Amino acid sequence: MSTVDQTDLLRRARGRRAAATPAAAPARPVADGDQAPLSHAQQRMWLMDHLGQGGALYNVPVATRLRGPLDRAALATALTGLTERHAVLRTRYPRRGDQPYQQVDPVTPVPLPVLDATGPEQLAAEAARPFDLATGPVLRAVLLRHGPEDHTLLLTIHHIAIDGGALRFVAEDLAELYRAARDGVPDRLAAPAPSYADYARQERARDAELTAAADTLAAGLSGARPLSLLRPVPPGARERRAVLHTAPLEPAVLEELRVLGARHGATLFTVVLAAAFAALHIASGQDDLVLGCASGHRARPEFRRTVGLAVNTLAVRADPSGDPTFAELLGLVRTALLDAQQHHEVPLDLVVERLGAAARGADGTPLLSVSCDLVQNVDPLVLPGLDTENVELDLGLAKFGLTLLVEDGPEPRCLLQHDGDALDQDTAARLLDAFAALLTAVAGDPRRRLSDLPGERLTIAEHPVVEALSAHPAVVEAAVVDNPGGPPLAYAVVRGPVVPSGTDLRAGLRGRLPAGELPLAVTLVDRLPRHPDGTPDRDRLPGAAPLSDRPAPPSDQAPPQEGPLDVVRQEFGELLGTTAPADGDFFALGGHSLVAVQLAERLRTRTGLPLTGLDILEQRTPRALAALLATRADERSAALARAGARPRTTGARTGTVLLTGATGGVGAAVLQELMAQGRPVRVLVRPESAHLPALNGAEVAEGDLGDLDSLRRAVEGVDAVIHSACTFTDHATDLAAMRALVDGWRGGPFVFVSSIDAYGRPAGTEVAEGGPSGAPVTPYGQAKLDCERILFEAAATGRGQATAVRAPIVWGPHHRLRDQLRWGATGPLYQAALAGLPIAVPPADAWYGASWVHSAALARALTACLTPDHPAAGRVVNAVSGHVSWADFTTELVRLLGSDSPVAATPDAEEELHRPWHYRADTLAGPLAPEPGEDWRDVLAAMVR
Repeated sequence: MSTVDQTDLLRRARGRRAAATPAAAPARPVADGDQAPLSHAQQRMWLMDHLGQGGALYNVPVATRLRGPLDRAALATALTGLTERHAVLRTRYPRRGDQPYQQVDPVTPVPLPVLDATGPEQLAAEAARPFDLATGPVLRAVLLRHGPEDHTLLLTIHHIAIDGGALRFVAEDLAELYRAARDGVPDRLAAPAPSYADYARQERARDAELTAAADTLAAGLSGARPLSLLRPVPPGARERRAVLHTAPLEPAVLEELRVLGARHGATLFTVVLAAAFAALHIASGQDDLVLGCASGHRARPEFRRTVGLAVNTLAVRADPSGDPTFAELLGLVRTALLDAQQHHEVPLDLVVERLGAAARGADGTPLLSVSCDLVQNVDPLVLPGLDTENVELDLGLAKFGLTLLVEDGPEPRCLLQHDGDALDQDTAARLLDAFAALLTAVAGDPRRRLSDLPGERLTIAEHPVVEALSAHPAVVEAAVVDNPGGPPLAYAVVRGPVVPSGTDLRAGLRGRLPAGELPLAVTLVDRLPRHPDGTPDRDRLPGAAPLSDRPAPPSDQAPPQEGPLDVVRQEFGELLGTTAPADGDFFALGGHSLVAVQLAERLRTRTGLPLTGLDILEQRTPRALAALLATRADERSAALARAGARPRTTGARTGTVLLTGATGGVGAAVLQELMAQGRPVRVLVRPESAHLPALNGAEVAEGDLGDLDSLRRAVEGVDAVIHSACTFTDHATDLAAMRALVDGWRGGPFVFVSSIDAYGRPAGTEVAEGGPSGAPVTPYGQAKLDCERILFEAAATGRGQATAVRAPIVWGPHHRLRDQLRWGATGPLYQAALAGLPIAVPPADAWYGASWVHSAALARALTACLTPDHPAAGRVVNAVSGHVSWADFTTELVRLLGSDSPVAATPDAEEELHRPWHYRADTLAGPLAPEPGEDWRDVLAAMVR
């Protein structure tokens, strides 16, 4: 057996889950702007993203190696046709109040950037880039070029828009659309199936029926508890890093298992599921187990080929007690699985909501933390005229604490994937060995009793502190409790004529453990209070926080402010329908993910302090939440004091500047500049990012560009606006946002951060401020022109002075600006230098290069435009720090990266690099004057390092 890199299990699993494909009923056309509720499965995806627990975990990447004469233009056309055919691929997910909804956007060309391939890390990094569900898109495509006729196509789709069964339909449609575009003929595709929005509407229309069924299923899970082998995972957002182990399985064994299933009226998957129950029963000693398995959710014929998220997780409960034979256990599991499949349309989230606190163990481990599946390799995406093969892609993330799988195929294997935080690798490896041996044993003789099958009782590897404490001869029992605010807390039971103190025990750990693993303290107790499953009972451990993982203040300190505590308890009670005690647990009181989002929204409104749904899930009790809110109030007051400001009481303070995009690379620099000047600032940010600007003392207005009402509320009462937020790709949203801001603008300066892309490709090489645009203008540049027009038309009615500041590439130390260096306009050059590949730049017969501006200089320029009657008022001006040739830029980049890339001037350089323009920036020359550290070489070095 060996530990290997994680393979793309979702893509393998789609082979088993792909539904039959009868002809679909004609679909009604999907109108642009069409809105629909989210399906229950989508709601779960949205909640995970909104709670900060999404990241790349729900990215679905499909990578295909394409060898041969690829028609890039035809592929780009086919991708656009794919989104036209399947509206869910051009759907975004804004929200109205605390309820998200599906918003179908118009068909626009799908970008297909071409990058020189640099290695597997490049592919994984691109696949792991997060999505913005509110602004979209939810589908990305990139083409990596290995050679003139050798490419890798990477399609990455957010799970909210796709599942394993639908990947097959997407691949088939893309192949036909590519053929048609390449040959210049109509495609031969049948009419598309009904839209996913229709699917969601039909599901929501059955909510009353589904809710009643969920009550029944929840009752059937009463008393169940999680697998005891899994240890509690740290609360809050984390990587969920996965480890995958594999063990070979003889092909003959798999065939014998298939025959065994047929004899008992069961599928191969049911046999594998029964083996998983047996292996886990033997390893844990638990008689009552619940496992999850994926179920296709396309039972209705009209939706068989609908692309979208139509998969559900079934909770299968079985009791292997009484030492049955494996054949008898197979019958029990078959019945349990059939019962679960009878309710395959009942969303698991509805069941979990009804379980309430019973959906988790006493230590917070979810009831459904273990899953089982049968996976198989499937054919790659096939594009006519090309040789294609699948490219394995490892994102290394785990959705479950533990997953047992069998891979069906010519070389079958057993696989075990686990969350590295939930199970140690040694225990996982032993469990997989036992699982593989058990499958082989029951294939030969299914009449063997479970007690006679391979396997052993496994125990979780001890925490290093517990292991070290237990080595002391006086310690008879020890436990450790994680402390998110610092080092862990340790507890020990000691016996003997001469016993050490807790201080003595901690001192003794110094020679056995690294300093970073030492506990904050070792507390002596007469016995360790434990839950029935053996985990420490935090409520009864001295000094350990009850459930909230946050210690209560010592008695000699002031308790948390009673005001926030009263407010929190009141909101708890109104949403959960019960009077919440100060230490009442959110989950025990009936809370779940959606309620967490709603509670955070209410508390943000009541207190004016940043709070997210993830904070609710982490803190869990009113007392802990009140303490957190008090802390954030103190942080905000301190930041405001440092900036020479005072908290707002009623309405906006005189001179308040509304800043959009405050968490972006430009906005963060502008916020810092405004605060340094002592100006009162109101920032528009999403709720999950509200704490970031708040730490700088800004007033927070929650919302985003897709929520027009939030924009109108944010601009109300302010005396100036700096609008730096932009979606970059969703131009309709950018225009609508500008209209909403202008509608609410009632006076004072309005500064819009535009782009030199608005100039297009102008005549000549020196571009005057506000000069005419030259064709062609990119869609992004045209959106900037349209926003400028909206602003100046409003200013002409006498509302106030308006300025459009056109900026080039922005360089600075912010992480988003670093990402733009790596993946934006300069991305191909950066990636080539990183990989040591040859870099082609335009010939030296003329100057070609990039205009750029330092983020701090741009911030000074933008704030200068707020001055009454500034020379920039009523004009389009430029903000440019300088111009650097591509030859100088790439040479410096190669040096900073320590690369061996040769840089050659050639007419074959990418057309986008043929940029001969210098942009005048006379009006804002003063604030743009470089300060120490703002030379292009200095800032580039800071971004690369």
